[in-house]
Amino acid sequence: MSLEAIIMCAIAILIIWGGLGLALWNLSRHPELEDDDNES
Repeated sequence: MSLEAIIMCAIAILIIWGGLGLALWNLSRHPELEDDDNES
C-alpha cells in the first residue's frame, strides 16, 4: 500500500471510531428516558 492509502485509511478509521466514541460518550452523559405510558 502506498503512503497516501495508509493515511486515508487511518483518517477513515479515526472518523468512524471517533464518531462512535463521541456517540457513546454523549449517551452516557444524557441517557434516554424511558416511557412511562404503561403506568397511566
